[in-house]
Amino acid sequence: MDWEMLSHRDLLETLLDTTRDVLPIVLIIFGFQYFVLRQPVHNIKKILIGLAYVIFGLSFFLVGLEKALFPLGELMAKQLTNPEFISAAAHHAIGNIQWQDYYWVYIFAAAIGFATTVAEPALIAVAIKANEVSAGSISVRGLRISVAIGVGMGIALGSFRIVTGTPLHYYIIVGYVFVIIQTFVAPRSIIALAYDSGGVTTSTVTVPLVTALGIGLATTIPGRSPLIDGFGLIAFASLFPMITVMGYAQLSHWRNKRNSTSNEKPGG
Repeated sequence: MDWEMLSHRDLLETLLDTTRDVLPIVLIIFGFQYFVLRQPVHNIKKILIGLAYVIFGLSFFLVGLEKALFPLGELMAKQLTNPEFISAAAHHAIGNIQWQDYYWVYIFAAAIGFATTVAEPALIAVAIKANEVSAGSISVRGLRISVAIGVGMGIALGSFRIVTGTPLHYYIIVGYVFVIIQTFVAPRSIIALAYDSGGVTTSTVTVPLVTALGIGLATTIPGRSPLIDGFGLIAFASLFPMITVMGYAQLSHWRNKRNSTSNEKPGG
């Protein structure tokens, strides 16, 4: 009974907080519509029902994350980065653990980065809009998978950085050099979308779980600072999707060009 009362109270508090957060957006939109554009809002009933869905949906979503995914992700991060588990898996003494012995951490980091990105609501919204404005040439599934692969690769590499203790800025500088080079050679139609895809990964689902992993690593590895070394994984989650999305576009462009060339050959 106490647990049910606590859950209802948490849900009510989250609902009130969500309403308070969404209210400024609603006021700005309706304010511009009525006082700047001076136009009536069409289908006002459907819009109000949709706003109610947004508020209730976000509230249930946030409560579910707090009660289920956050504790589970934090527990997994602590268990996987436990020196006793690492030494047992690598058949080494705790004092002889090397960076390569953390392979389960790298696998988990890549998997959790991929899975959380696929479930990211912001990415789903961007992918749907990109599919609409491109008349279907940009696949919703293809964009989501390419972004998720980038995040998985980035989180795994970021975990490697924490384990080895190498400076963060080396990775970020090299990564953005790749992004700049790809910007010059990738199809122009995908560049802006690729840059946006890097931003939408730092949202509701991905950030807490990835941050918990980084802090868990920095806490359990000797010589690491949770403040200095524990953060920075989100930078990898934002950087690598730009590389993979532009790479996906370049690969698709190359395949289409090759197929066109094959069809133009005599007897093709």
